[in-house]
Amino acid sequence: MIEINDLTMHYGELKALDGLNLTIPQGELFAFLGPNGAGKTTAIKLLTGLMKPLRGQVRICGHDIQVDPLLAKSLLGYVPDVAVFYEKLTAPEFMQFIADLFSMDHTLAANRTRELFAQFALDEHCGQRIENLSHGTRQRLAIASALLHDPKVIVIDEPMVGLDPLHARTVKAELKRRSQNGTTVLMSTHLLNIAEELADRIGILKGGKLIALGTLAELRAQHEESGQRLEEIFLDMVSDEVAA
Repeated sequence: MIEINDLTMHYGELKALDGLNLTIPQGELFAFLGPNGAGKTTAIKLLTGLMKPLRGQVRICGHDIQVDPLLAKSLLGYVPDVAVFYEKLTAPEFMQFIADLFSMDHTLAANRTRELFAQFALDEHCGQRIENLSHGTRQRLAIASALLHDPKVIVIDEPMVGLDPLHARTVKAELKRRSQNGTTVLMSTHLLNIAEELADRIGILKGGKLIALGTLAELRAQHEESGQRLEEIFLDMVSDEVAA
């Protein structure tokens, strides 16, 4: 699970994140929504330990990511919106590098790599250096590498970026399957239809604050005048930001 308490981050006078409190229980697929500049990326960087907050705490499965970062991060799989690779490696070499980072048994890592490559249609690209792979193929490799060590928590920023409909369906099915099997999944996306289709709960950020939280049914009940589609609810709640 993910526990976020009073998470705060300022960039000078800009309050990028302002006292965020949120608990995402085991097995929930949670969607972060918000306009550009709402604080989603800052929140993700803080809860994955890539930045240190001005104030507040993040716990991954009970482990404070600032106090015990190695243990907390060992339970975490992270896919950024733009994945970074060692470009001269092949896809299997990169997977072995990830396995070594998590001190995985080599046989287990090799078996999981074969399974993930088959699942995400990466087998045909095994002989190529990553620098020669397409954007969509790189995204599938990033997701496969994040799943390699079977994390208890998955944080994924814009999961469908660069994916065609066939591979997007594979990723959606895998995220849902893992959450149903007890993995906590937090995804940030601008694609409201993806959140509407997959998320157990949705949180809407605006100006560094969580302005809405609940299931789609709960958000609909709270904003009946806005309509029943998530797009209508979202735009109504952030309308002044959109106008700006």
